[in-house]
Amino acid sequence: MTTVEEKTIQVYRVYINATPQAIWDAITKPEFTERFGYGGRADYDLRPGGAYKGFASPEMIAGGSPELAVDGEVIESDPPRKLVQTWRMLMDEAMINEGFTRLTYEIKPRDGGVTELTVTHDLTGAPKLQDLLSGKWADTGAGGGWAWVLSSLKTLLETGHPLNWPG
Repeated sequence: MTTVEEKTIQVYRVYINATPQAIWDAITKPEFTERFGYGGRADYDLRPGGAYKGFASPEMIAGGSPELAVDGEVIESDPPRKLVQTWRMLMDEAMINEGFTRLTYEIKPRDGGVTELTVTHDLTGAPKLQDLLSGKWADTGAGGGWAWVLSSLKTLLETGHPLNWPG
């Protein structure tokens, strides 16, 4: 008997009035990553095999989150066009046990100074993480997932100010 695992992939696309380099820097440079989304610092070693560490914000830590919230490894780095990495949430034992997922950022310039950012997250075998990153638990204080992070990134790059979490 052959068992076929069903793939679960979330894809988010946003158009940002910013250069590909500005978007790349916002995703990969700690001084930018602390300014959008949930306010945690991301540290990348952008070489293939390099480490990725996503830290919780001070507010998240005060609420009981571990300091290191996400970890992973860089698979491919092609600035400012593409970043592929593994990604594992360390917020609770169940998500840790779901293991590493695959996250891809694709950045494409478009006409008129607009850049298309596509985030593809392969969450196969990670049902709890699927729910969290889809924003399913937003009303419980767990955040709005990728939609929130990308909305905050877009707002920061276009206005200079991040969104305030409505929760």
